[in-house]
This record gives sequence, C-alpha cells and structure tokens, in this order.
Amino acid sequence: MAETPSTMLPLGTPLPAFTLQDAVSGRAVTQDDVTGDEGLLVMFLCNHCPFVKHVLPELRRLAADAAGRGVGIVAINANDTERYPDDAPPRMKELAEREGWDFPFLLDASQEIAKTFRAACTPDFFLFDADRRLAYRGRLDETRPGRGEPHGADLRAALDAVTAGDPVPEPQQPSVGCNIKWKPGNEPDYFG
Repeated sequence: MAETPSTMLPLGTPLPAFTLQDAVSGRAVTQDDVTGDEGLLVMFLCNHCPFVKHVLPELRRLAADAAGRGVGIVAINANDTERYPDDAPPRMKELAEREGWDFPFLLDASQEIAKTFRAACTPDFFLFDADRRLAYRGRLDETRPGRGEPHGADLRAALDAVTAGDPVPEPQQPSVGCNIKWKPGNEPDYFG
C-alpha cells in the first residue's frame, strides 16, 4: 500500500468557503453550518482507503470530544467516485450510519475544495481555531495499518491547544495515507 504525505497548508490560512452536499441528509452544507464557537476540524476521508479504515475507531471518539469542546467537525470525500464506486454517496451514507457519525460527510465531486485545502491524502486533517485560521494540519497520530491502535495523540494535542487559546505545539507531522483519487486531467499542481 503506497503512502502519500499531506502537503502541510501554511498555518494561519483562513478557513476556505465551501458548499457541498451531505451524502447522509442530501442537504447542502457550508462552512458556516459546521463551524463551532471554538473552531472547525475538517477531515478528508473516503470509504475504501486502509489508512481511513485504520483510524475509524478513533474518529468517533474524537468527534464526540471535539463537539463537547465547541469545535465543529466535518468529513469531505474528494475521490473520483466514477473510478472508485466504493466511495460514491450511497457507500458514504452507509459508512457514516454504520460508524454513528453525527457530523456531515460531504462529497466534493468537482474536487475543487480539496485543491483549495491542498488536501493530498486520506485521511488528511485540518483544524481551524475560533478565528477560522488554520492552527493544525497533519496526522492523527503515528500509528499505521498493522502498526498500533489509533489514539489520536497529535490531533488531540492540537485540539487541546486550540480550545485553550494556545498555539499548537510544533513540529506538526504530515498525515500519511492513500492519495486522493483525482479525476483524470484534474490533478492539482502539487500532486505527484
């Protein structure tokens, strides 16, 4: 299984605007709909990636913790669903319902939002603070499929700092996972 690192969008980047369809409810969701008083955690996920499957148990715990601290949470799937039908909306809905997610799972069918975030892999995590500025980008923790149980230490430390109004500890390590499955001819300049 090939590993692709995240691109590490510059800290302080403003939260990009988006309007995407939720695979579960079918409604359009914007960044304003999901941002909490203390910030927003944006996760680029998909269904079939072994790295995403590896972190699923921790995502439910992390989402509950973030929501309890006033941080909104949203998942975005930017994979090419024609070439990867396991990532299509019906499967997204199945995954969200099976995992008991109470946050939206959005489809970025054009892949433009992923490009705006400079998302490169699944999973890829972006934590914005109360001022809607990027405070953390990178990995959940150091575990990988077959190498340890996910615990979310890196992202949890960032969440602790953001909700306390403190800077997130450095260095921040890039996330690692499967590359986003770009539509042919739609690959961003940072891909490859």
